[in-house]
Amino acid sequence: MALKKTHDNLPWYCWEADIAGRQPQALKHYQKHLQDEIAFNKFLQFLFWQQWSELRGYAARRGVQIIGDIPFYVAHDSADVWAEPENFQLNPKTGELTFIAGAPPDFFSSTGQIWGNPLYNWNYLQSNNFRWWIQRFNNLLAYVDLIRIDHFRGFEAYWQVPQGETTAINGECIKAPGDSLFNILLKELGYLPVIAEDIGTTTSEVDQLRNKFNFPGLKVLQFAFDTNSDNVNLPFNYTQNCVVYTGNHDNDTIIGWFEKLCENQQKAVINYLGDFSSQGIHWDFNRMAMSSVANQAIIPVQDLFGLGSEARMNIPGQSSGNWVWRYELNALTDSLGDYLKALTQTYGRI
Repeated sequence: MALKKTHDNLPWYCWEADIAGRQPQALKHYQKHLQDEIAFNKFLQFLFWQQWSELRGYAARRGVQIIGDIPFYVAHDSADVWAEPENFQLNPKTGELTFIAGAPPDFFSSTGQIWGNPLYNWNYLQSNNFRWWIQRFNNLLAYVDLIRIDHFRGFEAYWQVPQGETTAINGECIKAPGDSLFNILLKELGYLPVIAEDIGTTTSEVDQLRNKFNFPGLKVLQFAFDTNSDNVNLPFNYTQNCVVYTGNHDNDTIIGWFEKLCENQQKAVINYLGDFSSQGIHWDFNRMAMSSVANQAIIPVQDLFGLGSEARMNIPGQSSGNWVWRYELNALTDSLGDYLKALTQTYGRI
């Protein structure tokens, strides 16, 4: 962070070659030259750690666990890549990407998604028994109790897009050594408190990898109503070892989603529900999630409040305007808490 500030916030691969390449003399020079700024950043990190530890302790004393997200990829302009570029597929001279990460076309996007992250050098990572991944899991478990692995399918196979492409259509699927990685992680950590984000188009190989390590997968109620009775997101098709969401961070709110459905789709939802309750369709879906056999049910706070599309968290593939919605403290009323508690008790989730 100190180096970025002194380089006008340019990414590390645009710095002078000696410090971009972490030459020992350059590192010593900047450590001395920027010692005050380095100390300030350490202090900020200390404050965050202190405050987070207090919050986590407060939660733990009340029997509340915290789920943390571990993105499958890291950013090109990150401490991870600058510090250990050998873990990634980069041009060794310039630090530029040779291929970029993304996702194939699916129901979120007909052209797929370009994420722009560097791909892993899995051969190198495997050669040192996935040391970097072990450190990554250990570090996150110092902050949280459970880890949700975003883009879990990437551990079985990932989408590789040539640098310079503007869509992900021309990418290709490359196998990844997820089985070997999780075996070593299990041996090192002794347990794997993992939730596998496996929504979207998956393969039998992804299912086999998830099931081998008994990771719960995700179900999303908004994906359930395509009139197909074997849809894995319909509650009567669930197994217990899963986590159900009304919608996740990539979805619209329940009210916003329902209002955008065509008439036939709305009828399919109503037929499944039987009828609307007096509390509103968002509570019908909250109840549907809570009453399922899924081990965990997660309800976005927007669906507790009954908000529309104005409260949507994120639109996949849209690079700006996301993650800006906030709620005010007075929105968390006693009556809302009482009703949520009643549902939790009714469906045996206390």
